[in-house]
Amino acid sequence: MSADFLYTLEVILNGLMAGVMYSLVALGFVLIFKASGIFNYAQGVMALFAAMTLVGLQSGQIPFAHLINAIFGTDLHHFGWQMPALLAIILTVGVMVLFAIIVEKYILHHLVNQEPIILFMATIGLAYFMEGFGDIMWGSEIKTMDVGIPSGGSFWLEEVTMTWAAEGERYWGMYIDKLDVVATLVALVLVISLTLFSQYTKTGRALRAVADDHQAALSVGISLRTIWVIVWSIAGFVALVAGIMWGSKSGVQFSLSLIALKALPVLMLGGFTSIPGAIIGGLIIGVGEKLFEFAIGSVYLGGATENWFAYVLALVFLVFRPQGLFGEKIIERV
Repeated sequence: MSADFLYTLEVILNGLMAGVMYSLVALGFVLIFKASGIFNYAQGVMALFAAMTLVGLQSGQIPFAHLINAIFGTDLHHFGWQMPALLAIILTVGVMVLFAIIVEKYILHHLVNQEPIILFMATIGLAYFMEGFGDIMWGSEIKTMDVGIPSGGSFWLEEVTMTWAAEGERYWGMYIDKLDVVATLVALVLVISLTLFSQYTKTGRALRAVADDHQAALSVGISLRTIWVIVWSIAGFVALVAGIMWGSKSGVQFSLSLIALKALPVLMLGGFTSIPGAIIGGLIIGVGEKLFEFAIGSVYLGGATENWFAYVLALVFLVFRPQGLFGEKIIERV
């Protein structure tokens, strides 16, 4: 095979892996929108907060240490022990469930049957609150996450693919990050599990009923408060998974919350109500932006097209298919 073909194949594979990382964030948006009709602006910050909590627990960091030291003049920072990664993940899941209960009790409970724009504005306020609360609780410095996920390229893969090039071609092997491979497998398991849960369980059907009409769901005996706690807990778990993958890849820092912006084009392509659509949309965005940068952006446009390609592609989809590839078509009688 020619080196150009192998380089193109490598770009496509890396684009697929990048798309999966975007999809992990988009899944959280889909879950909450599908179950409650709320576009959760805070999903990216939830991923950041979950990652910060995991690193803080794992490293034995004292919560609110900066605040305690400022008030009492102490110099406390760590408990002096390291927590196993699995235990830290379990405790972080518990924190996200507690977060879901608090959000339902103090925010959503008072907004039953309100207009979607009011619920959306509430999630904007929640996002800014969580970002500031996370800063006070765990500090704003960049943190390194290590939960045992392998990262870096595979020397075995590079050596094998190096032999695929035709004789005389200068090709040094295919680079695929092992962390991206793990993220792909995790995303596959998540999508299958969430799809089965949504379609074939009583609770999953109740989630869809709540999204259609709050009052009607209440009238048939569905507990709105319980459903919202469940869906926000699941979204918190998905945010934790996304935070682990992105935190392991690029460190836990406040720019991590901005990955939610890259999830928006994914949702526009896949549809706001489709769990498999979140994955398909992510794969299209990932492959599209990598191929465009490789074939056109770096050659004719000076590079850096990955920053805007996804939004232009999403704009095209909004014009011709506003509900996305897998979204439910909205029909209104006038």
